[in-house]
Order: sequence, then C-alpha cells, then structure tokens
Amino acid sequence: MSSRTAPRLMTLQRHLGWPQAGNMATESSPLTTHVLDTASGLPAQGLCLRLSRLEAPCQQWMELRTSYTNLDGRCPGLLTPSQIKPGTYKLFFDTESYWKERGQESFYPYVEPAWHLTS
Repeated sequence: MSSRTAPRLMTLQRHLGWPQAGNMATESSPLTTHVLDTASGLPAQGLCLRLSRLEAPCQQWMELRTSYTNLDGRCPGLLTPSQIKPGTYKLFFDTESYWKERGQESFYPYVEPAWHLTS
C-alpha cells in the first residue's frame, strides 16, 4: 500500500465504523508517535512505520505492528496497555519511501530508534 493510499483507507474505515480504523485512536495507548516533516513544516502523513520487540532467548526482533501516520502525523494506539511488557522495543520509520512518494530523495533511508522499557 502506498503512503498516499493509507490516509484514504483510514478515513474510509472510520466512516464505515471499523473499530481498528485510525490506528486504534479510540483506545488509550501508552505508546504513540508523532512525526513532523520539517522540510514542509507540516505533519508527515502516510509515513509507514513498524513496531518490534526483542524476544528472548534467541534475541530476534518480533514485529508487533505495521501502521501509517494519520493526517496529523500521529500514530496513536500502537500497543494497548495489555500488550505492553518490559523489554527492548524499536520503531522503524520508512523515510525513504515517504520522500520517494513526494518525488524527493532521502538522506536517511530509515530511522530506527530503540529503547528499553522496564515497567
């Protein structure tokens, strides 16, 4: 799905009343993200991201969710409170595809922050 299609799909899902529409925005989540396109000064809408957790004992990343930023550049509801557990997490932001959709090159092909959650 292209990054231009994702916002349209989310809007359609909200209109249809799907519970998963809008990246679970109606459910409170302890983990969210907000992406701004500093080149345009606007929210980065339609940016694909993947949330993963490092799983023991083999120390491999398990993808938990793939989503797209909404019209406000936010991606609420990445995990519900019951899905969060202590561990190491990372978000993969597909910046290369985001810029390619806009006819530009990306200096960073992706951005991948990781963090430890202790409680």
